[in-house]
Amino acid sequence: MNRYPLWKYVLILLALVLGVLYTLPNFFGEAPAVQVSSGKSTLKLDPALVDRLTEQLKAQGLQPDGAFFEQTLGGGTVKLRFKTTDDQLKARDVIQQALNPRADAPEYIVALNLLSRSPHWLTSLHALPMYLGLDLRGGVHFLLQVDMDKALDKRKDSLLASAKQALREGDLRYASAARTPAGFVMTFRDADTQAKARDLLTKNLPDLTLTVPENDTAFTLQASMQPAIEQQAREYALKQNITTLHNRINELGVAEPVIQRQGADRIVVQLPGVQDTAKAKDILGRTATLEVRLVDDSPEAVSALNSGIVPFGLQKFTERGGRSLLLKQEVILTGDNLTDAQAGFDQQTKEPAVHLTLDSQGARIFRNVTRENIGKRMAILLIEKGQGEVITAPVIRDEIGGGRVQISGQMSTVEAADTALLLRAGSLAAPMDIIEERTIGPSLGADNIDKGIHSTVYGFAVLSLFMVVYYLLFGVFSVFALAVNVLLLFALLSVLQATLTLPGLAAVALTLGMAIDANVLINERIREELREGATPQQAIFAGYERAWATILDSNITTLIAGLALLIFGSGPVRGFAVVHCLGIVTSIFSSVVVSRGVVNLWYGNRKKLDKVSIGQIWKGEYNPASAKNA
Repeated sequence: MNRYPLWKYVLILLALVLGVLYTLPNFFGEAPAVQVSSGKSTLKLDPALVDRLTEQLKAQGLQPDGAFFEQTLGGGTVKLRFKTTDDQLKARDVIQQALNPRADAPEYIVALNLLSRSPHWLTSLHALPMYLGLDLRGGVHFLLQVDMDKALDKRKDSLLASAKQALREGDLRYASAARTPAGFVMTFRDADTQAKARDLLTKNLPDLTLTVPENDTAFTLQASMQPAIEQQAREYALKQNITTLHNRINELGVAEPVIQRQGADRIVVQLPGVQDTAKAKDILGRTATLEVRLVDDSPEAVSALNSGIVPFGLQKFTERGGRSLLLKQEVILTGDNLTDAQAGFDQQTKEPAVHLTLDSQGARIFRNVTRENIGKRMAILLIEKGQGEVITAPVIRDEIGGGRVQISGQMSTVEAADTALLLRAGSLAAPMDIIEERTIGPSLGADNIDKGIHSTVYGFAVLSLFMVVYYLLFGVFSVFALAVNVLLLFALLSVLQATLTLPGLAAVALTLGMAIDANVLINERIREELREGATPQQAIFAGYERAWATILDSNITTLIAGLALLIFGSGPVRGFAVVHCLGIVTSIFSSVVVSRGVVNLWYGNRKKLDKVSIGQIWKGEYNPASAKNA
């Protein structure tokens, strides 16, 4: 009656082993580390850098406690772990001097960080510590203000350029064109040209509201952005900046950063575990722009380049590989005109290539430029921190229309994928200012952890004492099930790499109370069966079977509330909800399956069981003789 089949005991044992294994990394703590990542989007790190840095550190008397290379979407990062913060700071200076000899133009980002001290054998099993939130681990908190006026000005400049292009294509001449706070204004030589221009722009640029001033004698056309389009531009700027921040913060290797919108024009960024605030601010404030320009390969330009002279109207840039090029100052396209970029292959030569998709404006401009410059080269230029680098400069082979563009020529498959990723990543749609900055030290985070752990331990101890005193041996079984519940909960948080915050620790304490409540229901049900005259074996069986429905109903209703918090909540509420929902799952398993398995092991094999240690039954004490006579 009260015996488990072998597979259930194997299941419980497997859960306990996995629980211990995946909870273990959380007890090793974190060590100071130095992280190296690329400071330029076109510079990729490789595993050989690990050996190079290790040798340089050893030459300076510094021995890393561990050296790792992690592959990322942007290329990779190198992490070096040390035993003390003094070694960490010395190593940072050595690496900075070795990789960035020019302080004004750093090519690598060297930042302070924290790494887990878990042994390699645990890491190889993907047993990793759970992430800790900003309130537990320490780190930095930024509140960024997006300059929406600059975003709108950028959009209006783009519309003015599109209007000029559309009029040139329609063979309509304008006398002047100038930007205004609301949009732009154009003047024409006669009323007929003014009317035709208005019809053409209304058709090609539906985002604009075109008006003619009253008593107009200068044949003026005023253009302003529609309110809905202005709002759309603001939303786009905010979303694009959030996306770009995600891409940049990946360079810091921050575990579970928080990047979310706050209000109409602000972004909250929280970076747990980051020690180097200056580097974090540098990455958040980086500006990167993508431009498409024509290359001047004329004999005069080549001769001037060889002589070290840059002719008027041209600019000198360096191509990937170190070759210098002269580019025309006129910018044909920017990254704002791209809607997608994917790596692929040239259908004719089968060489790796990047396939770009342009918006309607970019497709029109690109068609005209490629038609007029067949046989010439076009450069894809990336500008970061005031310095530009040519990613690639392919030859224009034919007129390119339809908004589909292909970049090819001397690229490997990896380079094509990296270039596509770079083009998709984009740049900041609008400048941002840091209007609030808070630093939470690791000591404060450690204090929060200590208080949270102490509250959980004290709560566990009080519950355990009550259960053992009130239910005797069955109380011991309940305490064991409660300990298994906590073990499995932390193991799940580690396996899922969930973020534990201070509200999450509160959810752990709540989970303890809910889990013990299930065992109280079971124990009281067993007592009730004994009062009714059932034998101990019958009482144990009926107690678990009849309490199961009540336990399931109560936990499901609580789980529904937790899922609502998880779906609709954010920040601390979501951190609480994650631990709360996982705790309900583990409490059902431990309170019912594990505790019953222990009870079955202790009492299940006894054929003559006259008494169970479950405390005072109070009335109708079980009498074996009376039960036999009945």
